[in-house]
Amino acid sequence: MCLIKVADHIWTLEGDSVKMFTIPFRTRMTIIRLHDGQLWLHSPVAVTKERIAKVDALGEVAYLIAPNVFHHLFLGDWLQEYPDAKLWGSLGLEKKRPDLVFDGLLQDKPEPQWESEIDQMIFHGSKIIPEVIFLHKPSGTLIMTDLIQNHDPSRDNLFWRIIKRLDGILAPGGGVPRDLRLSIRNRQKAKEAVEKLRAWDFDRLIIGHGICIQENAKEYVMDAFSWLNS
Repeated sequence: MCLIKVADHIWTLEGDSVKMFTIPFRTRMTIIRLHDGQLWLHSPVAVTKERIAKVDALGEVAYLIAPNVFHHLFLGDWLQEYPDAKLWGSLGLEKKRPDLVFDGLLQDKPEPQWESEIDQMIFHGSKIIPEVIFLHKPSGTLIMTDLIQNHDPSRDNLFWRIIKRLDGILAPGGGVPRDLRLSIRNRQKAKEAVEKLRAWDFDRLIIGHGICIQENAKEYVMDAFSWLNS
């Protein structure tokens, strides 16, 4: 377990490996401490006593964020630990998880509760994964989940390294997974989302799966989406 300080008031917490369509994925949660001291938890990983202790040392958990319809497995466990936290999910997740009561569904603009510090947008174009992307404005950190992946080759055996390289998600040449590229039917909306990203001020990228980008992140992100112009 590793809690990493990314910049002032923002951390990542490494989670366990999970499998999606039999493919192993390392997981990562992002934690932001808002100006009022409350914590905003993005894509919560599996609950353990050690992780709870790490989070408690940073502040009071106020928001649990599920940025797409795939990153929801541990929401119920975190709500049990923090029953007063507000649960926000991506559009469509309320149908997939009728067992959970969402306090709000994430829209194409930041919520008033955190808009002074965190911007947000929906990456439109794919029916499979209309992911919500966030920007921690004070640190210039972009937060993505599945749209860009950069898996660490040292964490996988040869078979999975080959599979992930073919899928375009193996570091150092990670990017948008090929299956997600194929799911984008409305390329114009996707291009508009990329242009909005281009206008945001960021130099660092946190992703849910793989090695994060510590500098020149905007160039990396624009290159990852350059296939949209082909």
